[in-house]
Formats: sequence, C-alpha cells, structure tokens
Amino acid sequence: MESSSSGGGLARRRSSGGGGSSGRCSFDAYQFDIPAKGAPLERLRKWRQAALVLNASRRFRYTLDLKKEEQKEEITRKIRAQAHVIRAAFRFKEAGRIHVQSEETKVPSADGALGFGIKEDQLTALTRDHNYSGLQQYRGVSGVAHMLKTDTEKGISGDDSDLMARKNAFGSNTYPRKKGRSFLAFVWDACKDLTLIILMVAAAVSLALGITTEGIKEGWYDGASIAFAVLLVVFVTAISDYKQSLQFQNLNEEKQNIRLEVVRGGRRIMVSIYDLVVGDVVPLKIGDQVPADGIVVSGHSLSIDESSMTGESKIVHKDQKSPFLMSGCKVADGYGTMLVTAVGINTEWGLLMASISEDSGEETPLQVRLNGVATFIGMVGLSVALAVLVVLLARYFTGHTYNPDGSVQYVKGKMGGVGQTIRGVVRIFTVAVTIVVVAVPEGLPLAVTLTLAFSMRKMMKDKALVRRLSACETMGSASTICSDKTGTLTLNQMTVVEAYFGGKKMDSPDNAQMLSADLTSLIVEGIAQNTSGSIFEPEQGGQEPEVTGSPTEKAILSWGLKLGMKFNETRSKSSILHVFPFNSEKKQGGVAVHLGGSEVHIHWKGAAEIILDSCTCWVDTDGSKHSMTPEKVAEFKKFIEDMAAASLRCVAFAYRTHEMDDVPDEDHREEWKLPEDNLIMLGIVGIKDPCRPGVRDSVRLCQAAGIKVRMVTGDNLQTARAIALECGIVDDPNVSEPVIIEGKTFRALSDLEREEAAEKISVMGRSSPNDKLLLVKALRARGHVVAVTGDGTNDAPALHEADIGLSMGIQGTEVAKESSDIIILDDNFASVVRVVRWGRSVYANIQKFIQFQLTVNFAALIINVVAAVSSGNVPLNAVQLLWVNLIMDTLGALALATEPPTNHLMERPPVGRREPLITNIMWRNLIIMALFQVSVLLTLNFKGVSLLQLKNDDTAHADKVKNTFIFNTFVLCQVFNEFNARKPDELNIFKGISGNHLFIGIIAITVILQTLIVEFLGKFASTVKLSWQLWLVSIGLAFFSWPLAFVGKLIPVPRRPFREFFACCCKGSKQAPDDATSNDKEDNKPEP
Repeated sequence: MESSSSGGGLARRRSSGGGGSSGRCSFDAYQFDIPAKGAPLERLRKWRQAALVLNASRRFRYTLDLKKEEQKEEITRKIRAQAHVIRAAFRFKEAGRIHVQSEETKVPSADGALGFGIKEDQLTALTRDHNYSGLQQYRGVSGVAHMLKTDTEKGISGDDSDLMARKNAFGSNTYPRKKGRSFLAFVWDACKDLTLIILMVAAAVSLALGITTEGIKEGWYDGASIAFAVLLVVFVTAISDYKQSLQFQNLNEEKQNIRLEVVRGGRRIMVSIYDLVVGDVVPLKIGDQVPADGIVVSGHSLSIDESSMTGESKIVHKDQKSPFLMSGCKVADGYGTMLVTAVGINTEWGLLMASISEDSGEETPLQVRLNGVATFIGMVGLSVALAVLVVLLARYFTGHTYNPDGSVQYVKGKMGGVGQTIRGVVRIFTVAVTIVVVAVPEGLPLAVTLTLAFSMRKMMKDKALVRRLSACETMGSASTICSDKTGTLTLNQMTVVEAYFGGKKMDSPDNAQMLSADLTSLIVEGIAQNTSGSIFEPEQGGQEPEVTGSPTEKAILSWGLKLGMKFNETRSKSSILHVFPFNSEKKQGGVAVHLGGSEVHIHWKGAAEIILDSCTCWVDTDGSKHSMTPEKVAEFKKFIEDMAAASLRCVAFAYRTHEMDDVPDEDHREEWKLPEDNLIMLGIVGIKDPCRPGVRDSVRLCQAAGIKVRMVTGDNLQTARAIALECGIVDDPNVSEPVIIEGKTFRALSDLEREEAAEKISVMGRSSPNDKLLLVKALRARGHVVAVTGDGTNDAPALHEADIGLSMGIQGTEVAKESSDIIILDDNFASVVRVVRWGRSVYANIQKFIQFQLTVNFAALIINVVAAVSSGNVPLNAVQLLWVNLIMDTLGALALATEPPTNHLMERPPVGRREPLITNIMWRNLIIMALFQVSVLLTLNFKGVSLLQLKNDDTAHADKVKNTFIFNTFVLCQVFNEFNARKPDELNIFKGISGNHLFIGIIAITVILQTLIVEFLGKFASTVKLSWQLWLVSIGLAFFSWPLAFVGKLIPVPRRPFREFFACCCKGSKQAPDDATSNDKEDNKPEP
C-alpha cells in the first residue's frame, strides 16, 4: 500500500513504486507512485502518460477526469462571481433607498402562489439576492413564516397533503442529474480496444479471402470465428463494467443522502435532505451543513463558514440583521433555527450541483501501481509478440512453415497463390496481435475497481459507507487506530446514575425532596436554558415527553424531568441574553439569562474538575451559600475521582449572578465574554455510558492483527483508565505516563519527545481535538499508517491528516463526515474492525488475481514463443487465446477479486507501506505453476502425437487432436489454478468456498463453455472432439496442479523481498534497503 504521508521524501516514495518487484530496472516505477491523499495534478498526469494502454476510455474510466475537474472549477468560479455581483448590486441599491424608504411598506402581490402568501420566484429572489429590505417588506421572518403557513416554534404540520402542496408550489430539494451511461456506451468503450480493432480488421480480411478462395460454405469459418470471439470479449467486458458502474452510482447517491433534524408538529424528527420542503423549520448546531437556502429564525453565537459557496475562507456571523443562509455552507459555531425558503435548483448550491457533472472517478495508489505492473508486462508482451511476428514471417517466407499434411505453406514464385499468401500472413499477424491481447493485462488495474466496488457494497451492509475509494485499500495497512470513547467504544446510551448536590451525595440521583425549592429551581433553570437539546411535551396527557439532542444533553434533560422540570414553562420564565456554546477545547458551555428587572443568572455546565476550579462558593441543600474551603474542594475532588473510577462521566453545574446594567447592549452583545470566575457550585452528576458488547473481543482481534488501539477522549484520566481497562486497551490498572497521558501534558512536549511518547500511548484523557491532531502527526512521523475516528467539527483536521479518517454516522457532524474517508454508520468500534478486514481483503484479492493472471501470461507467452521459433506454428490460435484472455481477465477478476474477507487476514501483521505487490510467496507459487504448465504443454507440443498414441492417425487429424488436447489441458490448468490462487499462503484451498457462490458459478460457466467449445464449436475454435479417455488424461494433468501447489507451499521463502536481491543492478535502487522500516513487515513466511 501507499503511504499518504507527505513527509516521506522522494527516496522513501521511490521504494514504494508501481509493480515493486516487477520492473524497476526497465522503466521508472516512481511514475506509478502516488500518495493516497491529495495527489498533485502533475503526478496524476505523469502516470497516465507513462502507462502502456490499449483502450484508454476503459482503462481510465475509473480515474479522475482531469479535464472535467478544470471545467468544474471554472463553472464554480463563474457561479460564485455571479452571486457576488448580484449581492453587490443589491447592497448598492439598498444604500440609495435607505433615506427615502417610506414607513409603510407594500407587500408584493402573491397572485399564483398556489395557496400560499408568496410565490416561488419572489421567495427565491429574496434569499438568493440577500434582499434585506425585501424581507422587511414582508414584515421580517415572522411575516414570511406566516405567508408560508409555518409556526416558527412548531414548524409545519408535516402531513402528506401539506408536504405535497409545498413541493408543488416551491419544488423539491433535489436537482437534475445527468443520467448514468447506458449499456451500449460500455459496449462502445470495449470496442475501442486497439488490439480488438486490429483483430476485427484481420477477421474481415480473413473472411473475404476465405470466401474468395474456398467459397462461402467453408471459407467463412476462420474470419467469423475470430469476429465472434472478439464480440464475446466485448460483451462480457461491457456487462462487467456496466454492473460496476451501477454499483458506484448507487454508492454515490447514498453518500449524498444526508439525514437531518426538522421541527414538524412541534417535535424534532429525522428526515432525508431530499424530503426537506419550503417552510420547514430546521435546528442548526455546530458542524451541520445548511441543507437549503433560508432565513435565521433565532440563533446564539451562530457563525457560518460560507467558503464552499463564496470561495472565501471567512466565518460570517448570522443574526436578525444578517439572516440569510446559503445551502451547502457549514455551521462553524453556535446554534439556532432556520426557516427554509428555497430548495433544490432554486438554491445556489443546487444550481452549482446541476451545472457540474458528478465525476466519481478517483485513482487509488494500488490502481496506479497496477498500471505500472501492466505497463511493464505489456512492454515484455509487445516485445515477445514482435519477435513471434518476425520469426513466423521469416519462417513462412523462407519455406519453413508447413501445413498439417506436411506440405510447404509458401513456395516462392508459385502462381495463383497470392490470396493464399495474404491469408497466411494475416493468420500470422492475427496470432501476434492476439499474443499482445493476452500479454497486456488491461484488466489488471480494472480489477481494483471491481474489488473496490464489491467491497464497498458489502461494507455498506457492515455499516461502513466509503467516501474515498483509496481508503478501502489503505485500511489494510493500518497499524494503529486512534478511537474516540463515547459512542464508539461505548453504547452512547447515557443516564445519570449518581448525583452530588447540596454538598452531599444523593441517595437517589432524582430524589428532589432532599433539595430545597430554591436549589431545585436553580438546577432546573440551568438544565433547561443551558442546553442545545429539546423536549417535546405532548398536549395529550399520558404520553411520555420526547427528548432530543446529543446523548449527554439527553441524559441531563431526562434527569431534569425526573426532578420535576417543566421544560417549556421553565424556559418561558427567563429570556436568553447570550450563549457560549459548549467548546471541546474549554470543555464547558454557558448561558446568560434575564429573569426580569436587573436580575441576571449566568449558568455554566461542563467537565467537573474544570468547573470546580472556577468556583468560590457552593450551595447547601437548604439553598444557603458557603465559601469553597480547601477541605470542601478536596471533598468534591474525591467524589469526582470515585465517579470516574466507576467509568462515569462527571458533569458539574454552577452559576453566578450578574447585573443587567453590566450586560452589553444588543449591538455589542455578540462580543461579550461571559464571566466564568467566582462561580457558585450547584452540584455534580455522574453519567454512565456502558461499554459496547463485544468491544473487548474487537480490541483483542486488532491487537492479534498487529494493530495498536489507542483511546483518545475528552473525559478525565480516571474515567478514561476505567473504560480502557473494561475494553481491554490496557491490562494494568496501575499503568502510568506515557501509556496513559493527559492532553495538556502531551501538548507541552517537544516534537521529538511527542513522537517518542506517541509510540507508547494507549490512552489520552482530557484531550482537545488539537491534541488528537498532534498525536496523528507524531504517529505518522514514526512511520505508522494511522486510522482515526472523530465526530465533531474540530476533529476535521485530525480526520484529514490521518491516513484513514473514520467519522461517525449517528453522532458525527457533516463537517466531520466531509473530512473523513469512511463513515461508520452505527458508530460502533466493531464496524471499524470490519473495515480493517475489508481493507486487507482488497489487497489480498488483488494479489490473488495478479498471481493467477501472471501465471497464465507467462505460460501462454512461453508456449507460443517456443513453438513459433521451433516449428513455425503456434498450438494456441487467435480464437483460443481470446477465450483464455476472457478466462484470465474478466472472469478471473470476478472470481478472485470478489472473495469475501476471512479471519485469516486478521492473523497477520498489517501490509507494509512499501511491500511489493508481488510478494515472495506469490513468486514461488507463480513460478511453480508456470513451470509446470509450460513443461507439460511444450512436451505435448513436441511429443504429443506419440504420447497420445496418435501415430496411426492421419497427420492433419493427429495434429488437430494434439493442439485441441493442449488447448483443453491449458484451460483446465487455469480452472484448477484458480482454486490455488484463492489461498496463496494456506494449505486448504477449499476453505470457505461454499460461501463464495460467484466463484463456484464462474468455475462452472468456464467448464461448461470449454466443453461446448471443444465438443461442438470445432469449426469456430479450430478444435476437434476429444475421446473420453483424452478428457480424463487432460483433467488428470490439470488436477496435478493441486498436489503440486500443496507441496510447493511447504517450501520456505526468504523474508527479504526478491527485488532487494537485484536492487544493486537497478539505477537508484541502492536506497531501497536503507529505506526499510520496522513497519514494513512481510508476511512472507513458511506456511503453518
């Protein structure tokens, strides 16, 4: 696998070049080496130019279209520029009208609004142009909501008839997409293969000459059989490619289907972004994507990153004076609600998406390396084909090529033989071109897309959505996983199980009778106002309230309900002045509320020890305040430690009073920093989040596979230690630094110390997102391939920096998801481990296919070359070689590249970054099988007539039987060798075969078609029927592949890659051995 590290250096990257052990001496392998992330365009162009390609439209179909990328950027720039011009014009217009605007404004006519108070074009123009004066004409957001029949608190009703009416009036939240390519387009692409075109021309010439010289009854067979074989290759290739295309198309649609919260009928529900309608009220929080164009209804510290639309990396604050929101932008800070005013094609984002073509192409490092392998083999194949062509032509024109009856095919000066001569030359040329078809493994790089498409579809069922193709294969190289705790290692089902209020532990956390009315009122006020969650209280009695929000918020709100909190009633008693949203850096969040008159309360909630450090007083159960003495601080800390040791998350509540006169006016309130000193401690709760069932087994499986699991959490060290022990990440309860370390301690280290500490870290507590980023950088600097999980907006840099970024599908923000490579749909660590298995499976399947294909390549080339040079004839003709090519290319890829992962993959160390594609084990298997096939088939070619006891037959018939037997044995050898290729490093090649129905099906199809070709299509394939005795001998010879492979696997191979033995004779490769690191472990060891 390739490293995505940008700091590996040129020398380091050279040693990971394409094809590793295949052809470093013959061509520059560095050209086929790209990083897994952020490959420069120049590097992408370089490998395309270096690749030997017979069919560019097919080979480059699943790679990035560089021209389209440039067109996409140009269209995006134009749309952004247009938006800037329109808004600038309206601002200029506003400035001119500001002094002459009358007090009474006239609302524009709403004729044709389909039952609503405003028309689609009026609403679209209002939002697109950011027309603030127009919004005032409609009497602000409340006026627009009234026209749209929307309650800004409860949203729309959400019944089917209402939703349909809104879609009819204002459109749906979709945009027109270009239709996928039809099957005929794939057929046309397959026809563009240069060698197939040459073969079709040769078939046409052969057909014309055959009919001319032998008549239509007999003369059409040669040409028609080649044409039929070419068409068979074309259609099988097109079917395979078309199915892959449909899979990628479905996965792309799944990636874009964002789930979001909307308020309908007073309750928050989850809907698809495609089901959003104009009039919907959408809650927004940090990290969310703005799902449509709209207007801010209410917000607290609401800041939007509009760079995706404007191109400027500028955070824009949104409030009632600047209320317009653009679809596709991200919430950078704060929270609020928006009213949807335009959807789909009526938004700038929809316009942009409809204007640019969706290009799912993306080359992966493995794909590019395989292009390098294919190019090298292709060069060898072209050389061989050219040599065969020269030798056959030389023998033909010098009279050394004979007909089956022993007569010379070409006699110089023979009159009337021109047609016969041309036909002979065409036949020779056809054989040479067919050798190129077999020799150039055009399907080798495409096997990557086949196995990736298969893996991605299966990974969806395993709760993992792949956003970036190369992540699939990179995951197979992961040597460490930095995992979040909450929701990944734990269930994310939080409940308050302990409480410490009034200076003492409550016997039951929801026993409000222990607390005075004043203290309960303060606690409830802090819970209801200082939250980003919500509670839907049904109007009908007897129904349970519905709590929404993050798991922590839901746990605290649910606890508040048990204390007797009436959510809506409590919130109505005071008004929010300013909010400091919870910050993962500071681990706390606050809110200032006005109770009336001059009384203001500032409530804080957050990490218990951090809140405790800011407290100077505490409240007793009777509501009286006391100074925070050192003894009381120690008592609070002891309680926090006890809760943390029991794996509880400790959250403290505190408040302070403030004077209304000291609160800044509305114009300056956004810059107001809430006072966080001299707080009064109300109490602490302990929240339980149980470990996921099976997480310990998953961690143990990773450790056995050579992958170190590290837990990175915002919780304090004691809680982190307890969870890590429970999950099996650490075994010793008394473990100390640097195995278990606090974020601020790690942050304070120098770069070198940080790298050394990173190797030993198993748990990092009280970490900020920046600490996670520093850990990722330190591990990558030490040569690790790092996978990181993250769910928050601030995790985006670490997700982007990591080799594989894994975001959480349930709790993850859209910002985190967009920065990630794979989305874990169920937030479960076990799913992360399954992704590792699939990653290793991708690499292993490609290696199986390479081993199988190269065996066929080498055997077919050597047999034809030796036969051509020695006798002037080749045992495998054009039609037979095309059939062999179909078996080894399309059918072989389908059979081997879709092998499901096995537990055996997790019993070996990670694939080294610079491990060669063709390992020592593969070379051993490949050489043994190729030598066996070549030996058997060449023996049959030269001694077949006598060995098969055909001496008494007619010479021409005996020759045909011999060549048919060679062809049949060669194909059956490939069938048996496909079983061997399934398990390159295992003795039991049938293990798990019953679960791979596709493999069994392809083997069955191959055998049936081979039987039909030999027994019934002799005229087309130039074969004759074989007796049952010859069939048994043919099967017996092919069957010998199994015991031979079994014995071969007992032969040990050196751990050092073969390429290093020959490195001294390759230019610049002397650096290769020095480049090796401890992470480049080869699993080239003798079999068990």
